[in-house]
Amino acid sequence: MILYHGTNIDFDAIDLSKCSLHKDFGQGFYLTDIKNQAERMAMRRSRRSGHPVVQAYYFDEKILTNSVFKVLRFEKPNENWAQFIFLNREQRNPPFSHPYDIVYGPVADDGVAYTLELYKEGKLTLSEIAKELEFKQLNNQYCFCTTHALESLKRTSI
Repeated sequence: MILYHGTNIDFDAIDLSKCSLHKDFGQGFYLTDIKNQAERMAMRRSRRSGHPVVQAYYFDEKILTNSVFKVLRFEKPNENWAQFIFLNREQRNPPFSHPYDIVYGPVADDGVAYTLELYKEGKLTLSEIAKELEFKQLNNQYCFCTTHALESLKRTSI
């Protein structure tokens, strides 16, 4: 399969230390299987500086089901998904960490972030969040969290 990464500057080497900490699935290199989603991300990032760049990577999806990597998969928004995102986005010191090489599942957009804030304030339960998001059309994201996982990506041309 081909996965896409939208950014504002082209690069050859992926450096996990430059990846943001408090993202949906934690610190890692994020990609999508939807080219248009990566293009929108590249446009959004380039508004601050640089220019839109979409990188493409070949990824053998069979890797997701073998025992070489620790993989966490979320099929759809549910309580576990919401809690995992909440823990990763929560600004704590030290930050939440998990043992997975690759995490993939639905993207939590700005509406999801708002919903998670209501959970933090005690106004919604995880069950209510999952129910509210069940029918929302969410795109997929793949987070490569370790250098070991990054080795499974092969840069390719679009």
